[in-house]
Amino acid sequence: MSLVLILSFLGLMMAALPVAHALVIASGLAVMWDGQMPLMLVAQQMFAQTQSFPMLALPFFILAGALMMDGRLGQELLRFAGEAMMPFRGGPLQATVVGSVVFGGVSGSAVANASALGSVLIPWQRKLGYAPGLCAANNATSSVIDILIPPSIPMILFSVVSGVSVGALFLAGVLPGLMMAGGFMAVCWWKGRPPEADTRLDVKRLSRLALLASPALLLPILILLALRFGFATPTEIAVMAVFYAIAASVLIYRDMSWRRFLRAFVDAGIATGIVMLVIMGSAAASWILTYDQVPQRFAEWISMTLQHPILIILAMNLIMLLIGGPLDLPPAILLLTPVFLPLAAQIGMDPLQLGLMMVINLGIGLYTPPVGTTLFISSTLARAQMGDTVRAMWPFFGVAVGVLLAISYVPALTLRF
Repeated sequence: MSLVLILSFLGLMMAALPVAHALVIASGLAVMWDGQMPLMLVAQQMFAQTQSFPMLALPFFILAGALMMDGRLGQELLRFAGEAMMPFRGGPLQATVVGSVVFGGVSGSAVANASALGSVLIPWQRKLGYAPGLCAANNATSSVIDILIPPSIPMILFSVVSGVSVGALFLAGVLPGLMMAGGFMAVCWWKGRPPEADTRLDVKRLSRLALLASPALLLPILILLALRFGFATPTEIAVMAVFYAIAASVLIYRDMSWRRFLRAFVDAGIATGIVMLVIMGSAAASWILTYDQVPQRFAEWISMTLQHPILIILAMNLIMLLIGGPLDLPPAILLLTPVFLPLAAQIGMDPLQLGLMMVINLGIGLYTPPVGTTLFISSTLARAQMGDTVRAMWPFFGVAVGVLLAISYVPALTLRF
């Protein structure tokens, strides 16, 4: 049954069907081929996966991000990041990295981050004389920091499948996110140019911009404090983030209109529907794999073949990197988590560490050809040739792989607060 599922899924993907539809159809074909179980089981598994209280955080964080990134709050964040980094070598490029760190506490989506930051910062960077390929590579890679800084939509998905605490994942993602940001800023410094003579730091202007951007700057801090001290669950924090975004837009920036309010709800609804359909399709496919004991057999085969934990972790990373290129991040997490959890348990790896490994790995897939989502978005925004973007991306890719290896082999970096 699992073989029919895999072959059907690959065939449907090659036929350019959406991933969610391919998963549902392939699951149905596998059950029909087996002939021992009713087709209704596919629908039951799809529905059962949605009955999760932690999953309610997903639409609310998406809505909070839509409300905050579409108004003055997002604009003030970008102005603050640009002004703060201008006096430094490669400062305009570093503004994208800093913006990604800050936007990580708002949107939770790398694709949304790539679109929002790139549409504003890439034209500005190009006017300053930076190569289109470099601007695109910087935006494509930096936007993935967004899924490591809480809140993170991929971490919510991993939590739903694995049972690991969402709050623990959010807190553990901060250090890897900052490590990756520091490495990318070093690449920007290396690739960038010295600042112009008239770009000295204006402390008064920077302080004023920081004050204007403070509602957004405070949000990730408030989320981390609430999680650390147990004031609220991640789902409750997601709801509060929506009210926080509305209050900031109405009371502080005064740029909320009914049209913008409704547009944010529609955008969040569409994004949630897409993700939920992927979740439902992945649930049915994962159930079939589990029924056939594929994860357990895979874990036994890998552990018997490679034996040493170092080699097993390396193999896990290589498999995730290979799958993360052609397959989008949400379905990859939902499909691979049940496969790798038994293997991680056999070698004594904390599932929290596995979660961070998986998010970083599949995040790299977002800017890896041939189907890198942030790669295509950034290249389009920069009007850069894909080859130029990929060539400029290698130093950033090296940093990301370095952080991945550090998280994979140094468990102490997977912080538990």
